[in-house]
Amino acid sequence: MSTKKVWFITGTSKGLGLALTKLALSQGHKVVATSRDTETLRKSITEYHDAFLPLNVDITSDEEVKKAIEQGIKKFGRIDVAVNNAGYSLVGSIEEISDKEFRQTVDVNLFGTVNVIRNVMPYLREQQSGHIINIASNAGYVGFANATSYNASKFAIVGISEALIQELRPFGINVTVVAPGQFRTSFMEKGSMQFAKNRIPVYGLNEAEQLWTSFSGQQQGDPEKLVKILTEIVELENSPIRLLLGTDTYELIKEHREKEEQDFEKWKHLTLSTDFN
Repeated sequence: MSTKKVWFITGTSKGLGLALTKLALSQGHKVVATSRDTETLRKSITEYHDAFLPLNVDITSDEEVKKAIEQGIKKFGRIDVAVNNAGYSLVGSIEEISDKEFRQTVDVNLFGTVNVIRNVMPYLREQQSGHIINIASNAGYVGFANATSYNASKFAIVGISEALIQELRPFGINVTVVAPGQFRTSFMEKGSMQFAKNRIPVYGLNEAEQLWTSFSGQQQGDPEKLVKILTEIVELENSPIRLLLGTDTYELIKEHREKEEQDFEKWKHLTLSTDFN
C-alpha cells in the first residue's frame, strides 16, 4: 500500500525529473522540486499548489542546497525521498575538453549530488528512515569514447552510492543507484547535451555531434515507465541497491562484465604474483 511521502528532486524542469515530479504529485505525494529554470517548471506544473514547492537552486552551491532542504522541511515537515537527477553530458575527447569544462561537468553531476546527500542526511538520520535515489547511467559502468567527463562523474556516483549504502544501513535509510540507458527525453537534444568548444579534427567531434543528436527522439526507453518504477521501489521493504533500467543498459553492462571477467582470468597469474614469498 502506497504511503504519502515528501520528495526532494533535482533537475526537474525537463526530462526524467519533470516526469517524476508530475507523477509523484498525481499520486498524492508532496514534492520539493529544484531547478535552475523554475519559470519553465511552473509553466509545466500549474496544479497541486499546496503539495508543490518549486525552488531555483544551483546544486553546485552547498549553501543553496542547504537552504532549499531547509525550505522543504519548513513547508512539509520532513523529506522522505531524495532523488539526485540533475546532470548533463559533455561530449569531447579528453584532449579537447578544457579544464573548466571538465570541472563544470563533475561539479554538477557529482558534487551537486554530494551536496544534496550531505545536507539531507541529518533529517533522514533523525527520522531513522528515508530513501536516497542517485541517478547514474550505463556510463557509470562502461567507458565511452568522447564522454570522459561524463564517465568520470557517473562512475563516481556508483562508487559513492555503494559506500553510502554501508554508511546509512544502521539508520534505516535505503540507497538505490539507478543506471538508465537511452530514454526518450530531451537529454540528447541540442542545448541539453554539451560539446567541447575546442575541436581537434582527428577526433571527429563534428561527426559525433551529428550522430549523438540524431538519436534524440529515437531512444527505446519510455521515461514514464522509468519514473513509475522509482515511485514503486520506495514502497518496498527490500528495495534494489543497484537498478539497471533499459534493455540497452542490461545488455551493455552484462557484456562488459563478461569481458572484465575474461581479462581478470587472463592476467590472474600476474595479479597473484605480487605477495611476499
